[in-house]
Amino acid sequence: MNQFDLKNRTAIITGGAQGFGFDIAKRFLNSGAKVIIWDIDKNELLKASNELNSTKLSYNIVDVSDYKQVKDTVNEIIKKSNIDILINNAGITGSTESLWNYDVLEWNKIVNINLMGTFNCCKSIVPNMINNDYGRIVNVSSVAGKDGNANASAYSSAKAGVIGLTKSLGKELADKNIAVNVVTPAGAKTRILDQMTKEHVARMLSKVPRGRFLEIEEFTSLICWLSSQENSFSTAAVFDISGGRSTY
Repeated sequence: MNQFDLKNRTAIITGGAQGFGFDIAKRFLNSGAKVIIWDIDKNELLKASNELNSTKLSYNIVDVSDYKQVKDTVNEIIKKSNIDILINNAGITGSTESLWNYDVLEWNKIVNINLMGTFNCCKSIVPNMINNDYGRIVNVSSVAGKDGNANASAYSSAKAGVIGLTKSLGKELADKNIAVNVVTPAGAKTRILDQMTKEHVARMLSKVPRGRFLEIEEFTSLICWLSSQENSFSTAAVFDISGGRSTY
């Protein structure tokens, strides 16, 4: 496993208490970064903090869909430290249902967390990166945002929006030492699969030429490189990690 140099960097990882976010936090800490994990679930944050057990780790209870809460938390952080890395990982899949039967409130919740949450965090943190002339932002989308998954229109739409947001923001910051990229994983062995029906999970797996789900460690390695100073040129780009499902 490659070692990445994230020494003297401060990273915020949304949805950092479990799944992808937890593994990213662990690898970032091992790479020398100071890590701040955000999650809405206090119990999961406490569990993650105890398990990671690092003096370089802290956490905040944050609902990323609440712009004021995000902005206020960022303002407190930058009183003490610059924010060098932002991983927009927080997200929910929601229920699997046909679009015409989809509950409107649930649709809005999925879009608010997945898309508006990414917007809220970028809007609040980018000014600090500009002032510091350094930043690495990695937004977590999904292969669903490229292909569209049947009976997951809210999630697919929100994740497609994250791809568009990344391309726009990356171009807006291209003349600065700030890289903004997005990753589009296929299904992975995380608790997010528990939110889906067995039929939906089986349908997802059937589309992956490699014939298996993504391992969390494979995903984290890509995130680490995109978050490092080594990634000095790629920006506004989509990095696919779907086992061959999407090749564009």
